[in-house]
Amino acid sequence: MRRRWHRLLAVPIALSFVAAACSTSDDDDDAGGDDTVETPADTGSEDTGGETTEGTTEGTSEGTATEGTEPLPTTPGPGSAGTVTVFGVEDSEHEAGAMQDALTAFGEANGINIIYVGRRDFEQQINAQVLGGNPPDIGAFPQPGKLTQFARDGDLVPLPDDVVASVSEGWDDSYLAFTNVDGVQYGVPLKSDYKSSVWYVPSVWEEKGYEVPETLDDFFALVDEMIANGDTPLCVGIESGAATGWPFTDWVEELVLREQGIDYYNQWIAHEVPFDDPPIVEAMERVGELWTKEGAVYAAGGSIAATAFGDNGGPLLDGQCMMHRQASFFSTFFPDGTEFGTGPGQVTTFYFPANEGHPVLVGGISAGAFRDAPEVWQVMEYLGSAEFANTRQQAQRERVGGELSGFLTGNTQADLSLWAELEQGFIEELQTADPAAFDGSDQMPAEVGSGSFWTEGTAFVNGDQDAATTAANIEASWP
Repeated sequence: MRRRWHRLLAVPIALSFVAAACSTSDDDDDAGGDDTVETPADTGSEDTGGETTEGTTEGTSEGTATEGTEPLPTTPGPGSAGTVTVFGVEDSEHEAGAMQDALTAFGEANGINIIYVGRRDFEQQINAQVLGGNPPDIGAFPQPGKLTQFARDGDLVPLPDDVVASVSEGWDDSYLAFTNVDGVQYGVPLKSDYKSSVWYVPSVWEEKGYEVPETLDDFFALVDEMIANGDTPLCVGIESGAATGWPFTDWVEELVLREQGIDYYNQWIAHEVPFDDPPIVEAMERVGELWTKEGAVYAAGGSIAATAFGDNGGPLLDGQCMMHRQASFFSTFFPDGTEFGTGPGQVTTFYFPANEGHPVLVGGISAGAFRDAPEVWQVMEYLGSAEFANTRQQAQRERVGGELSGFLTGNTQADLSLWAELEQGFIEELQTADPAAFDGSDQMPAEVGSGSFWTEGTAFVNGDQDAATTAANIEASWP
């Protein structure tokens, strides 16, 4: 399903950010009025509704329009080997439906009744289930920080050695490291999102004589070249309803990773260095300087903070800007009929470059087990396999009914021929990342990652405070 979007009266941004009140995003409008679904285990708690997390707005349902949470069309039958419940954040018909399709195929082949349920308010619901003593057998976590919390609290079960060995055959150690808690493996990666992508229209660039930048310095030089040529380099928007601000965090994370390296990046997200450490402040300042440079940014909503992150596809195609740095899932936000490729009028991506190495910012979903049972470990091993990736991709592409499925995997044993050419490129980036770094805000405590980093970042983008104050306020909020 393509997400409908409405183009707002557009004005370029120059010299300073324009403060504006944040409005509800189209994501929320598309979701429909009823976002409740029966959870795998009824805790008796009220639906907390709650805040939208980055994992549900920007990641996982990431970028795809959600059709609500109607009962899934596939109902698995009884299994001789028992029942396994899986609870996750993906709840759209094509994502959750494809997830159930893939699980049903495995369950029928192995005598297991596997039931998947998805909720956009996954974090609130999983908290309620665990506190109520009735969690699902498997949680599909969009944020490693939440999995880590449950692991340290003793709620999750460590993976058996044979499961770790099997999953390791298809996944690089860096992906497993996201859910390795204090030296113990608790999670299995099952879905990846590629974030270090910049969308552009090659035929327009060829006409204007622009070349894809090979280094980060080249990227900033290209911005200046475009401005001098009378073109607006970037489309930018950070509005996302309750999750407004997360696109700013991605920009900061990209620069910290590229300019300070993976070791410092990991120390930062683990709070081994304070949030207001000078390199973090400098990264924020660099984003701010770029976004306030005269002629550098086009914001469809009138200001960066008031522009929905998904409303940048049309302006890019219309030539209102030359580039849009956004994750692989953004393919679902382009207008109906958009063609992807390098031909006339088609859109594609290039890698957001680094001066050294090939670091890639990634997101994704990892599974963790709340119950120790043979059938649970069978399903966990399957979720981390190329067989799962291939089966889900076939199901999701069929459900979407288009060239791009929106599902990616970093599993090196997956059959790339099942993906469209553009998504094959994304997967190759995921597989060859050196290093792969998981979205920083998704790994931070919720008070920061989906709290102050978003809200204080938005205040900075609005021009309400400087980078040093922003970083200091976020540091003060760290639990």
